Amino acid sequence: MPAASASTPPTIGVVVLTQGRRPDDLDRGIRSLLAQQDVRLDIVCVGNGWQPTGLPDGVAALALPENLGIPAGRNRGVEHVTGDYLFFLDDDASLPDPRFLIEAVGMLRADPSIGLLQPQVVDPAGLTAPRRWIPRIRKGEATHSSAVFSVWEGAVLLPRRVFDATGGWAEPFFYAHEGIELAWRVWDQGLRTWYAGNLVANHPVILPTRHADFYRLNARNRVWIARRNLPAVLMPFYVGSWTAIQVLRGARNRPALAAWFRGWREGWATDPGERRRLHARTIWRMTLAGRPPVI
Repeated sequence: MPAASASTPPTIGVVVLTQGRRPDDLDRGIRSLLAQQDVRLDIVCVGNGWQPTGLPDGVAALALPENLGIPAGRNRGVEHVTGDYLFFLDDDASLPDPRFLIEAVGMLRADPSIGLLQPQVVDPAGLTAPRRWIPRIRKGEATHSSAVFSVWEGAVLLPRRVFDATGGWAEPFFYAHEGIELAWRVWDQGLRTWYAGNLVANHPVILPTRHADFYRLNARNRVWIARRNLPAVLMPFYVGSWTAIQVLRGARNRPALAAWFRGWREGWATDPGERRRLHARTIWRMTLAGRPPVI
């Protein structure tokens, strides 16, 4: 397919995922998409176990009969949109700048080495954003852009051909860490995952609820990331480093640590799904860029 000229409005398939629990936020996010300038959007609102209703004109609805989990819900949405690019937006996120998408696409067009882009995330009320929204070990300033090795999944853009080559979001994960695997698989295409500190998406600061399933799925999916993507020799280093980190973090919260280790055991005992081992050259590139896949 010939490349679109710089003057051609880019075509973007947009997947908005929701369970219908935040109608005001969902409406805000969709309105911010419809306000985007100089782009052609094909938008689907995916109801994960919910029938989307009351959507504005120009937004399609896709009702899933049950909650399939976050990765699978996004993948189902991709099947119903067209466009040279894909943009994923959570139902409590929005775009404050009507030129966000055209500027983000402009970054991808200007630097073909970027295969996936995540913006800076800012609370719309001005509350201090949690550091976890900056997907770097050395966080630095939120406005600083850099290559990264995981993403906050609530607002990400990538070329559709890149997404298709990754195999999509990791459906077995259901929740947690799917942004790590997607980022790694972008790197495995010889591309980079990019944190764009100069672009902003809004998301309210909400303290995450820490329940037993949160810890269990985080641990299980850490193990599954290793089993799905790493050479056997690196698996114990990656899982071992995160096990040590969790033991230190959870030393004063025994119930949480017990739930985490239940997930850890589940990760080794159950089928993680498709295995696509990272190439040796990818591991070397990640290492040179400052993040070997052992932590």
